[in-house]
Amino acid sequence: MKKVLLILFITSPLTWAEEGNADMHHHSHDGHLHDTMVNGKNLEVDVERFDKFMEGIVDMNIAIVSVQGMVCDFCARGIEKAFLKDSSVSKVDVDLDSGKVIIAYMKSKEIDPDGIKKKILMNGQNMTDLQIIKI
Repeated sequence: MKKVLLILFITSPLTWAEEGNADMHHHSHDGHLHDTMVNGKNLEVDVERFDKFMEGIVDMNIAIVSVQGMVCDFCARGIEKAFLKDSSVSKVDVDLDSGKVIIAYMKSKEIDPDGIKKKILMNGQNMTDLQIIKI
């Protein structure tokens, strides 16, 4: 699986997902990287998977969690279930290959890093990093 460094700069109230929504199916990531920093760090996610996750996402907070110890589909489904029980979560994607969990929270929800860490830990894994994107 090809891994790509994704960097996002959100400079206006409209994000690339909103601005390019009509043309999103024509947009390709082949040969380029997004120019974005999140929490002062480079964001590494599978670009195609991230784009698919972001389809239809508007006015949300996105948490990208790096998880250590997630080694099987059972681990992934456990994490997914734990977050989907939260009524403020609208969508979850768990990528075993990259060790990333992407969570879309309602904009009104303040993302609680300790709460995320606790849910990951209760599932038997460790959170090693958290990045938040406001869409």
